[in-house]
Amino acid sequence: MNEPHLEILDINGIRMQVATQGSGPLVLLCHGFPELWYSWRNQLAALAAAGYRAVAPDMRGYGGTEAPAEPDAYTTLHLVGDMVELVNTLGEQQAVIIGHDWGALVAWSAALMRPDMFRAVVGMSVPFSPPGRVELLSALASRGISDFYIQYFQTPGVAEAELERDVESSIRRIYFNGSGDGPDGPVFGQLQPGKGFLGEMIEPETLPAWLSLEDIAYYTREFTRSGFRGGLNWYRNMTRSWALLAPWRGCVIRQPSMFIAGSRDAVLKFPGSVRQIEAFAQTLPGLRGCHLLEGAGHWIQRERATEVNELLLGFLKKL
Repeated sequence: MNEPHLEILDINGIRMQVATQGSGPLVLLCHGFPELWYSWRNQLAALAAAGYRAVAPDMRGYGGTEAPAEPDAYTTLHLVGDMVELVNTLGEQQAVIIGHDWGALVAWSAALMRPDMFRAVVGMSVPFSPPGRVELLSALASRGISDFYIQYFQTPGVAEAELERDVESSIRRIYFNGSGDGPDGPVFGQLQPGKGFLGEMIEPETLPAWLSLEDIAYYTREFTRSGFRGGLNWYRNMTRSWALLAPWRGCVIRQPSMFIAGSRDAVLKFPGSVRQIEAFAQTLPGLRGCHLLEGAGHWIQRERATEVNELLLGFLKKL
């Protein structure tokens, strides 16, 4: 199988690096934090082999894509706008959109806002919930919570300094501890006082089979060059995005949809995640599968590439 073709495109006012493999109906793949197009390379190959045009961008602020200096240039409207413009620039009118982690929020939002363009959607790790009347940071504060990792990410420069002190170690620890191979512990959740985001994360004695030295070298090289500011700015727009999504409050996604996550994904332990999944019958009336892969953690498309590819291809073939 050929390797993905990398190119730089002008998308929505920024320069965006895009990986493309195969030809046929368009499938967009949106990564999360802290990842890159590279996180989808198993899916790019599988989709291309099955007759699809698979496209995975470095999302706004990541890798080879531009990272605007203005912190408010990372709202959900910017991120969905990037994907709409990418479809147009690729000369297509429709796409299936697939997202993981923050990319899942982009995919769900794109399907919500542009059902004419995004004919089906798959979210991984982060369940869909219609935009609501309660904003997350305010909700945490009202419960007396001040040590959630998303709150720690809000202050510019703080998380950057921690993660960039030793990029290779940061990448290795986040990926291992967030996976199904890592120890039980609060990777994405409440932090220990004074210990930062990485404080409780251990270094792996050996790398799990799905994470190679070459993988770590690629992510390390890219995040050493770009830093983590772009990705962290997505978190710093949560309140702004919540306000901008007011017109879609309570809206559901009617297109064909699917959800995939690992049973050991820490995101599923967030307040509300189980309730959101239980509400899929109402919020995702086009749902064609909700799959929790036993023993897998957060990096589901990498940890369980074969299973995820089978689920994606089964979903796509029935559209």
